[in-house]
Amino acid sequence: MTYLSRIRINPLREASRKMLANPRILHAAVMGGVPDHPTQERALWRLDTDNPRRPMLFALTRSKPDWTHIVESAGWPDADGEHAAVRDYTPLLAQLATGRQFAFRVTANPIQNTFRPHKPTPGQLEKQALGSHRAQRLGHRTAAAQLQWFTERTQRWGFRLPEARTDTGIPDLADDIQMRPAHELLITRRDRLTFNKPDNPKPVILHTATFEGLLEITDVGVFTERLLAGIGPAKAYGCGLLTLAPPRKLR
Repeated sequence: MTYLSRIRINPLREASRKMLANPRILHAAVMGGVPDHPTQERALWRLDTDNPRRPMLFALTRSKPDWTHIVESAGWPDADGEHAAVRDYTPLLAQLATGRQFAFRVTANPIQNTFRPHKPTPGQLEKQALGSHRAQRLGHRTAAAQLQWFTERTQRWGFRLPEARTDTGIPDLADDIQMRPAHELLITRRDRLTFNKPDNPKPVILHTATFEGLLEITDVGVFTERLLAGIGPAKAYGCGLLTLAPPRKLR
């Protein structure tokens, strides 16, 4: 079975401040809630900070989790309300059908693989000088590039983006004159995350974007696989979890 959880985070507590500042620490906390083979099971998670005073942590796990440790150290353990909601994901999966539309949200790590970075870092220049023939993975830094990265991959993820009813289109990055159809799609948040790993002196840098919009399923099998496995890279650091809701009009 698969379970989708929502955990309330208290940003004023010491443990939560550490989690909110470092995706590696938050990932460890999520995996600490998985009782069955936590080193083998890959959990997806996402931190939503629409209200910075009430962050919400979402997690998708294959086994039923226990979030007591997060509630006690980073939540409101003695307050009223539902601190950690855990729901069976099966009823949602049963609703998936070709042509069905859903509102969605996902935080992703849009990247490109290139042999010639436009503005190479000192480390990338060193690799070029050494004659490295491996493509380098770089994060897309502009909203336009991040949007294009997303829209170009929806078919391989088993869905399409319906065209917007009012907008006329947005410029194609390859040709500013050519207009691509506008979609029911927004970037609602963009971040540059920097954190350290114990085994690496160089900091990890991630450029992330939170996408919200309307999708239409084109391939139920592929779409289900992406719901369960996530989309894009950096899944251990809060990227890739696609959540669904009834269709709604974007603001």
